[in-house]
Amino acid sequence: MNRAKLEEGIRILHEEIRALKTTRFVENKDFVQHGNTSLYQHCISVAYRSIIIAVKFNLNIDMRSMVRGSLLHDYYLYDWHNKEIRELHGFHHPRIACENATRDFQLNPVEQDIIRKHMFPLTPKPPMHKEGWIICIADKLCSTQETLKMGTSFWKPVEFF
Repeated sequence: MNRAKLEEGIRILHEEIRALKTTRFVENKDFVQHGNTSLYQHCISVAYRSIIIAVKFNLNIDMRSMVRGSLLHDYYLYDWHNKEIRELHGFHHPRIACENATRDFQLNPVEQDIIRKHMFPLTPKPPMHKEGWIICIADKLCSTQETLKMGTSFWKPVEFF
């Protein structure tokens, strides 16, 4: 594994988390995502897992866009466990997350595509960029692990704050 690329990805992840610390992103700490994992921790785990995947397979990607997109991929800002919302949440939350993220942050096209299409195949259009495919995979891995209460990462615990 390319250690320099891994360290770069982790550095970018820490920078982006620090930048988001003073935004509505921290509201995600109040919502449970899967099992007993907060939405905040889920998004960080997806970002971390995405970095690992990109580095392990030596993929030529825009690391910052991938990290930002993964941190904001579930930026819908509500409790999806509410039974009135729950039924169609998987289909609609990518659009809502992208609208919220676009309102609160300046996003490039890769970041917007990641957020809009991270639930493929529930969203009919697949991601247009490698970064989006990585997030699709990382999100499903993290979601499965969280639902089965296996912790926050297959590789090592992710504790930032």
